[in-house]
Amino acid sequence: MKNTDIVSMMTLEEKAAFLSGKGEWQTRDYKRLGIPSVFCSDGPHGIRKQAGAGDHLGLNESLPATCFPTAATIASSWDEELGRRIGDALGQEAMAQGVNVLLGPGLNIKRSPLCGRNFEYFSEDPYLAGKMAASYTRGIQANGVYSCPKHFAVNSQEMRRMAMNSVIDERTLREIYLTGFEIAVKEAHAKSIMTSYNEVNGTYANENEHLLKDILRDEWGFDGIVITDWGASNDHALGVKAGSDLEMPNPGLDSARELIEAVNSGKITESEIDLRVDNLLTAVMELSKNAKDHKESFDTEDHHALARKASCESAILLKNENQILPLKPKTKVAIIGDFAFDPRYQGAGSSLVKPTKCEKITEIASSYDLQIVGSSRGYLRNGEEDATMKKEAVDLAATADVVLYFFGLNEISESEGLDREHMRIPQNQISLLQELGQANPNLIGIISAGSAIEMPWHHYFKALLHMHLNGQAGAGASMDILTGKTNPSGRLAETIPRRLEDTPCFRYYPSPERTSEYREGLFVGYRYYDTANIPVLYPFGFGLSYTSFTYSDLRVSDKGIMVTVSNSGNMDGAEVVQLYVGLKNANVYRPDKELKGFKKVSIPAGQSVQVQIDFDDKTFRYWNVKTGKWEVEEGDYDIMIGKNVNDIVLTGSLHVKGTTTEYPYEKSEMEHYYSGSIQQVPDKEFETLLGYSIPIGKWSGELGPNDAICQLYYSKSGLARFAYKKLTKMKKKAEDAGKPDLNILFIYNMPFRAMAKMTGGAVSREMVSGIVKIVNGHFWTGLGRVIKGYFKNSSANKKYEKKISG
Repeated sequence: MKNTDIVSMMTLEEKAAFLSGKGEWQTRDYKRLGIPSVFCSDGPHGIRKQAGAGDHLGLNESLPATCFPTAATIASSWDEELGRRIGDALGQEAMAQGVNVLLGPGLNIKRSPLCGRNFEYFSEDPYLAGKMAASYTRGIQANGVYSCPKHFAVNSQEMRRMAMNSVIDERTLREIYLTGFEIAVKEAHAKSIMTSYNEVNGTYANENEHLLKDILRDEWGFDGIVITDWGASNDHALGVKAGSDLEMPNPGLDSARELIEAVNSGKITESEIDLRVDNLLTAVMELSKNAKDHKESFDTEDHHALARKASCESAILLKNENQILPLKPKTKVAIIGDFAFDPRYQGAGSSLVKPTKCEKITEIASSYDLQIVGSSRGYLRNGEEDATMKKEAVDLAATADVVLYFFGLNEISESEGLDREHMRIPQNQISLLQELGQANPNLIGIISAGSAIEMPWHHYFKALLHMHLNGQAGAGASMDILTGKTNPSGRLAETIPRRLEDTPCFRYYPSPERTSEYREGLFVGYRYYDTANIPVLYPFGFGLSYTSFTYSDLRVSDKGIMVTVSNSGNMDGAEVVQLYVGLKNANVYRPDKELKGFKKVSIPAGQSVQVQIDFDDKTFRYWNVKTGKWEVEEGDYDIMIGKNVNDIVLTGSLHVKGTTTEYPYEKSEMEHYYSGSIQQVPDKEFETLLGYSIPIGKWSGELGPNDAICQLYYSKSGLARFAYKKLTKMKKKAEDAGKPDLNILFIYNMPFRAMAKMTGGAVSREMVSGIVKIVNGHFWTGLGRVIKGYFKNSSANKKYEKKISG
């Protein structure tokens, strides 16, 4: 141990309490031992340190910070150096605000476009997500702040996220859902990791030894701290045993007593607690040392300029008929859309940032060389129709040469704690679009959305510019691109399918009850569309430019590729060179193509550059469930260079030697996986993939402490069912108003046990068991246990506090 001298002086009570937070954001300090407290804060794309009382849902006001574009946006830049610069700025701001651990970036895989938190995540591809997460992590940690990639692992839906079991085969787990984390840990040396709420194959992520010990620490060499998501601890003792260091937020001292009871019963040993205390101490001491004499301010203007550059670099030009863009000087322009007045530049939930300033299209458009004939909101943000507002917009459109239409998903569509039910944008925006098209054919759409949307209306537009959720400087970035001041160079980090029914996990998402079956396996996003030949609207990696690029002279060696890329147009621009690898007629099933490298290069008009992309340890590997390790199948691999996954411009071949002839699958038993047609995988085939019987995920019998509060629907107690109806009504009222109520959403989806983890010690495990008794129809027995537990907990907390307050 590194801190034997301190650990040896700590009592068991002090050690047990140290492994849980003392408040919403802080770790516990001990003055007599010289142990300081460190501060954690949300912020994948900006610092969210609250000025007053802390709450993890962002209900209370936070300090101003730069709101950078969200991860979904920045991933579209395909620019690791840009990611590092943003991470560096985030680290500076964290240090200035006294934040020691920045809870991000988020790099869960976009399994389905419906996940309400997709705007916080980078990509449907683990390689791209991992590389971008690593770049953020390097930048953040260069400032002495810990980066905390999240949520580890297989967290792909918000609905019942705290009471859901992700059922997934080992190969898919490794290749798709863990690879991004592996890159962040191995390449950027992430110093902390946040565990997710869900179970992974029947064991909660925070107490999953396979994830935390076998893979994270032993295989990847992770030597940092593991932190629970807020309220994600289930069995604290098993979490400590598995290698989880810090339970957050402040669960109260009942959680510390849980550890002491576990030691006394032999469930865990005191030496296992010592290991976690030592690990956390190392982090606390390092972070406290790093924070000494730190700057208490940051350059707000410089960071705003970086946010603008980031938004410019990440914007994706999806369509540009007859080169209507960039707009010519003096063009008569009508600005229409509520988002032009009040931009949608970030998502809802714990990532909500209070920006240092926020640009608006209607306030800055006049500074560009255009004739602005007028502006109109056109539609109501909450989705309701307004005939007067619509008529005003249509009349305005008829007076202009070009209409700039700002539209997309509203706040209720993308939020932590809530998944989408469809991929459509509000119908009132489409109704207006159709009428605008009748009044003026020169429509240019500017989309605000953090996830893929259906676009059956895209033919109405001459041009489409996808800005995602582009941060506080997004308005200026949009105008820079529209007027040609900046050449768009973003590329899609996720596929835009034609319709929801085409998505690979359409029949499996979200989980109907307690288990979420990952039957699609490896075939997430483009891996499915490309292999199963499913037409899409805009493919992974797609994006247009105001110039054109040509590729030539591909050279393939056993170390990597070299290719010449030329800017054959008349405007300086940037191209994203994408390397895909495939193996035809493989013994081990696999997607037709997989991204294995990329590089963004800026090329002046008329010039050429040579681009080199090296192979790495992930280029040819697959996880062999038979040998239990990474292997390479021997064969002649297709080495493909593309502008996107569907536009392969150059192809080479490389013979690669194999590492084993022990193959894990029988093709006759896995027809759907070998064909890639995985939308209706039968039970038997999925069980063959899993290697065990599919777990029963139906709720039956009495509710337990790990069942979600929304499951009060099944309660035997009339009072509990009344509470469920009341809560559901409140949730629907917020949704109808167009803005998510984060507090209600969190309560709705959390399990009963979370009451003992999220109430600062006011509720104990014994009280939770009484509440569960009540909802199962045993009112008086349960009430008695709650009352008894309350007084017992209160007394025990006071006694414990005295023991550790010296």
